[in-house]
Parts: sequence; C-alpha cells; structure tokens
Amino acid sequence: MYAIVEINGQQFKAEEGKKLFVNHIKGAEEGKTVEFENVLLIDNDGTITVGAPTVEGAKVVCEVVAPLVKGDKVLVFHKKRRKGYRKLNGYRHQYTQVSIKQVIA
Repeated sequence: MYAIVEINGQQFKAEEGKKLFVNHIKGAEEGKTVEFENVLLIDNDGTITVGAPTVEGAKVVCEVVAPLVKGDKVLVFHKKRRKGYRKLNGYRHQYTQVSIKQVIA
C-alpha cells in the first residue's frame, strides 16, 4: 500500500517504513509525529483511489527523524567575459527527514 501525498508544495510517494527528505518543516522537533492530509492518490494492493483533488479521510502519519538536514552544496558561478567579473556563491538547501509510520485510507 502506498500513497501520493503533497508535502510543502511537492508530491512524494509514501510507503510504510520509508524515509523521505522533504522541504524544511518549521517547528518540527525530533521524535514528534506529523500528519499530512493532502493525499492525492492511494494504491491499496491494486485498488487505486484518486482524489478530486484529495482523498477524503486519508492521511499519512510520519515521525520526524532529523528536523534540519542540509543538502548537497550547489555552486552558482557568474561571469561576464572580457570584463574581469567573476563571482562564486554556494547554497545548501534545508530539508527535514521524516519516517513514514502508517498510511491511513
């Protein structure tokens, strides 16, 4: 059984026991449970339920494993040729790692 759930504007495939890196959830603390109710699709052993726009009464229960995880560094390099202008910036996106405890349909 799995569900397609919308978390902070992005869609994820949620299965029990899996871990996800989602966009940073403000106020999340390690060990706390978080519920997401924007379930768009549920597959229950071949029986697919598609919401319009969401499935009524369905939710995904997750536990916060790590409230703040930094992603890989992305280097942003600007250059204007023949002008002597070069600039290098680095950026690391912030994620929250959650573990999916159960999918309620």
